Amino acid sequence: MLRVFVLCVGTLKEKYWREAAAEYCKRLSSFCKIEVIEVEESRLPEQPSDAQIQAAVDAEGRRLLAKVPAQARILSLCIEGGEQSSPAFAKSLSQAQVGGVSCVAFLIGGSWGLSEEVKRKSWRKLSFSPMTFPHQLARILLLEQLYRAFQINAGGKYHK
Repeated sequence: MLRVFVLCVGTLKEKYWREAAAEYCKRLSSFCKIEVIEVEESRLPEQPSDAQIQAAVDAEGRRLLAKVPAQARILSLCIEGGEQSSPAFAKSLSQAQVGGVSCVAFLIGGSWGLSEEVKRKSWRKLSFSPMTFPHQLARILLLEQLYRAFQINAGGKYHK
């Protein structure tokens, strides 16, 4: 069974985000061993300088990378990443498993994004859209797309 880690900067503060994440994790547990890990978001002043932002993003990146299991393939969610359809995403997960990948870690940065170090260490970079989404929503979108991918690969009726 594939082990899937979703590593995120920050917490889901609103109840509706937490409930959505819990629901998708429950659904995913039939297909994979899913674990969501949150790391602390760096605190910045009201109007941070570019140097302060960079230092915060770098610190968050180090915290994320410290939580990645040694054998995991890292997939970063970032604007520079490639877009995929849901069936293509499902196929890439399936091909990875057939190719011997047993553990993947999806990394979601905070409001300022992911560090260059995280992006360099990524096996793949993914983007949901050229649009910008809050990192809380990105987490829910990822969990939903993972569930959809497993449903597609299992021949389920969820994906229409």
